[in-house]
Amino acid sequence: MNEHFAPTAIASTASLSAERATIGYDDRIISHELSVKIPDNGFTVIVGANACGKSTLLRALSRLIRPSQGQVMLDGKAISQYPAKEVARRLGLLPQTSIAPEGITVADLVARGRYPHQKFIRQWSEGDEAAVLDAMEATKITPLSHRLVDELSGGQRQRVWVAMVLAQQTPMLLLDEPTTYLDIAHQIELLELLSMLNKREGHTVVAVLHDLNHACRYATHIIAMREGDIVAEGAPQEIVTAELVEHVFGLPCIIIEDPLARTPMVIPRGSIPQAQVSPVPA
Repeated sequence: MNEHFAPTAIASTASLSAERATIGYDDRIISHELSVKIPDNGFTVIVGANACGKSTLLRALSRLIRPSQGQVMLDGKAISQYPAKEVARRLGLLPQTSIAPEGITVADLVARGRYPHQKFIRQWSEGDEAAVLDAMEATKITPLSHRLVDELSGGQRQRVWVAMVLAQQTPMLLLDEPTTYLDIAHQIELLELLSMLNKREGHTVVAVLHDLNHACRYATHIIAMREGDIVAEGAPQEIVTAELVEHVFGLPCIIIEDPLARTPMVIPRGSIPQAQVSPVPA
């Protein structure tokens, strides 16, 4: 991991919240008067069943969609009041789906993460070059730098997009299903990287994840959603119970302690014979 990977020439923290925000698409409301505060310098993971509003919330927090009522606040001011480049200097966003321009190389796509820092009279700098190289090294895509993005596998492309967001060097990272297309080894590598950026470099990280056990192991704060509402939030050890998992996902389970991380681990009951496993004490 690159020791020099850290934000430079930007604010060291960013504060983000939604205040009584009604969000959705056209006339279809997903969340009504939703309020939430993202913990500063935390690793927040949003979980919930498909179509519960996780990605919609993340899109609203990143200004991709605008609430029909209420507002999203960034550093004490409505996010809608910031110029687009200023938002991009504070928030790095990885959407759920991204399409690369045809014929672009890996290095050129990652370099686009430096766009928010460019000005009319400011040319490409050594700092820009270092940020791109560090981001590619951190995501282990340096050997792919001259390859065309179109030629890569889904997992490789996902790491390229993550590298572009990291090259943006923002104090806050918002990632919608960042482990999509990644095999299990690369999923853990990416989550370890995000955890390091949170703990060692002080980035505020917000991610939508499908794997609840990954969320429990890496998150410092979990937001659990159901049908557009936040039904629980807090540290994994405080809120993740068998009752919550069944309420949110409709999944009967037991909760045991992860023997390595000492965090809650969800074991689905399913239809197989149940072994005698002691749940995590309440």
